Amino acid sequence: MTKPAYDVVVFGATSFVGKILSRYLVETFGDDLKWAAAARSPQKLDDLCASLGEAGAKLPTIYADAGDEAALRDMCGQTRVVISTVGPYALYGEQLVQVCAETGTDYCDLTGEVQWIKRMIDRYENAAKDSGARIVHCCGFDSIPSDMGTFFLQQEAQKQFGQPCTQVKMRVKAIRGGASGGTVASLVNVVKEAARDADLRRQLADPYLVCPPDYRPAIRQPDVKFAQFDADFGAWVGPFVMAAINTRILQRSNALQGRAYGDEFTYDEAMLMGEGIKGAAAAAGFSAGLGGFITGASLPPTRWLLEKFLPAPGEGPSEQEQKDGFYDLRFFGRTADGQILRTRVTGDQDPGYGSTAKMLGQAGACLAFDFPAEEKPGGFWTPASMFGEKLIPRLTEHAGLSFEVL
Repeated sequence: MTKPAYDVVVFGATSFVGKILSRYLVETFGDDLKWAAAARSPQKLDDLCASLGEAGAKLPTIYADAGDEAALRDMCGQTRVVISTVGPYALYGEQLVQVCAETGTDYCDLTGEVQWIKRMIDRYENAAKDSGARIVHCCGFDSIPSDMGTFFLQQEAQKQFGQPCTQVKMRVKAIRGGASGGTVASLVNVVKEAARDADLRRQLADPYLVCPPDYRPAIRQPDVKFAQFDADFGAWVGPFVMAAINTRILQRSNALQGRAYGDEFTYDEAMLMGEGIKGAAAAAGFSAGLGGFITGASLPPTRWLLEKFLPAPGEGPSEQEQKDGFYDLRFFGRTADGQILRTRVTGDQDPGYGSTAKMLGQAGACLAFDFPAEEKPGGFWTPASMFGEKLIPRLTEHAGLSFEVL
């Protein structure tokens, strides 16, 4: 078999996140990574290369549209790994996943669209297993910090207690970052789909939606939808918008790792809002605001207003805003016999863009360099179940994340 020309192809390199990722790959890997930039617009690819200076002048480019199967197959034939930033994935992502699954090309992306992930698993997991393609969704802020943060906590629990934490909570202590048009479009599309499909609404309420059919623990999963007091953190909490995807990915991670976190593993996420009356008021206000946004996005007239005033695709936080961003996530774990472990994951840039681009780049490099075909079979993986302990050093040394026991 002819060796592929590239280690990685970035598909959607001219998107908002794609541009950030392209610069990160140039600055981080230099000549150690053979990669190409792919997009549908020759002019935008030329502009991207020009923005990257001397490195961009020699950067290979590939023209391919998300709906052009022949072009996607030709692209996949040239690389070991495809990193896709083309969303909303429910609108533009399926053809590429199908081609990767059928051609044995490894793939990762930054989707947070759980309903689309479910469809991709149902339609293409058998093809990926047959071809050897490793498909890894959710390699950005959703869900690497949550998924790898829990993996880190569980590794520490095994070291300290000789057993996993069967209950894990993630609480967002602090976060700063802006939204891009791509993220807004993806979120609005999920709400639009759910608003017109009662069966989809039932699916989205299932905490085990993306798990294998034989993984259905009887235990009830917690779900922070409204303001409530969290005694383990001594503070009021409100809902976290990414919990809807992260909690589902965590349950799939447990399933794919042979229930390494326990047969009755529970996981939930929330935002820490503060103590006392002030914290309660903040939690209540935040919960109401988030609920109002979801309701507004589900109704055509208010959805039109939201889309008019929120960032459009291709727009997002400035370079300085990305650098000024950060996040501080706190994890609480409790074993079956009551022993407690607290850990923390932090990121040094805007979570959705500056930090996401770095995590996505390292996930792609991890697929390309750290896992020969015989080490992990084809199929649909999660970050923790695919990468395990090999990704954490990449994230801490090259992506600005930290993992620590408190």
